[in-house]
Amino acid sequence: MIALAAALALALPAPKPIAISHVSVVNVESGRIQKDVTVLLADGSITAIGKKVSFENAQVVDGTGKFLIPGLWDMHVHCCNAEDHFFPLFLANGVTGIRDMADPLDELKTCRTNVENGTLLGPRMVFSGPIVDGPKPIWTDISIAVGTPEEGRKAVETVQQSGADFVKVYSLLPRDAYFAIADEAKKRHMVFAGHVPEAITAVEASDAGQKSFEHLLSVLMGCSSKENELRANPVPGRTQMEIVRAVINSYDPAKAKALFARFRRNGTWQCPTLTVLNAMAHLDDPAFRNDPRLAYIPGDIISFWNPTNKDFRFKAYTHDDWEASRLRFTKQCELVGMMARSGVKILAGTDTPNPYAFPGFGIHDELALLAKCGLTPWQALQAATINPVRYFGWEQKMGTVEVGKVADLVLLDANPLEDIHNTTKIAAVFVRGRYLDRATLGQMHKHKSDSAALPVHQPWGLDTSD
Repeated sequence: MIALAAALALALPAPKPIAISHVSVVNVESGRIQKDVTVLLADGSITAIGKKVSFENAQVVDGTGKFLIPGLWDMHVHCCNAEDHFFPLFLANGVTGIRDMADPLDELKTCRTNVENGTLLGPRMVFSGPIVDGPKPIWTDISIAVGTPEEGRKAVETVQQSGADFVKVYSLLPRDAYFAIADEAKKRHMVFAGHVPEAITAVEASDAGQKSFEHLLSVLMGCSSKENELRANPVPGRTQMEIVRAVINSYDPAKAKALFARFRRNGTWQCPTLTVLNAMAHLDDPAFRNDPRLAYIPGDIISFWNPTNKDFRFKAYTHDDWEASRLRFTKQCELVGMMARSGVKILAGTDTPNPYAFPGFGIHDELALLAKCGLTPWQALQAATINPVRYFGWEQKMGTVEVGKVADLVLLDANPLEDIHNTTKIAAVFVRGRYLDRATLGQMHKHKSDSAALPVHQPWGLDTSD
């Protein structure tokens, strides 16, 4: 059976010139709107924008009353079953770019090649391939085990030579191995990002050059006046609730301010993945788990999402553990708002397909949660558009609706700067200049749990350590 994304790529004609007429263009850099203009797309790029644009022989898309934004990025995904299932859901939800944070590298490279040569319709891809973890990795099937500085340096070399775009570090790395990885990555001009290992502080990771922190790991602890004590003297038998309360009760505003200033100075990005953090704080709530979007998810993944079933991370959770997770999540949301206000750079990522981080849909959940944390709709939108592009250093070719930029775009029925929830009101998506109208997007959305029998990889993602 040919995958839906591949079938669409083969069935659709090559992109032809398209004129989006009478549309309002959202400038994600300035937060302003350019009203009632025509945007001309040709050869996969934006070739003209203005009131008087000639568009003879172009397909006309009526943009009256609609708003044009750059394509969205999900900056933390694990796109297992990408070609068969996830790519259609990404594109149907306006996600035209993804950063994959660990999946089988050969499959990722094949997917990207097929997307780039036009035989597979999918988002742009940046990926790490394997996880670089400690000598006893959490996710054994997709990790490079590292116990010494020499092994850490060798892991960086291996990741680079294998064709990955960056090195993903993980939770159980020893201190000396972590700093060797940081040094080797710098020598090889490679980005390293991922989890802040348990043995490393937020300050140390930022100073070492880790480009992004995922899941806010170590950030809350880094704001505690008792950080050194809590790290140095773990109390045997102490419950998760006791640990969370100890960290939150020792929160120090001055220390937080200094930490956030360090992030700004070092260029340390935060990818909070609030979607998965929120889920992992509410999986014990049947109402939370009763989500109609489950109809789009393969059965094996739904089974994995059941906290009492296959997921080893939650099998032993007690009522107090869930309450501690909610308490921690509330404080983490406060920190995200504070970091955004202080100028720390924020990326939107979901950690799909971890529990209730829905592929495609999840990026809109993430933007809504960012707004709930205190970001303006404009700031939230930037986290999924221009910020990822700045992170990669690709500002000259994408991330804004401007002449000369690639034609990865989303046409919305309502203004996202008034209400970030309006990013869900998608009228059309343009992928490398190819027009996916509402009917085509609907076809993508219909590709749901009739594929439940498809083989799926285990989601590689967040461990529950703090």
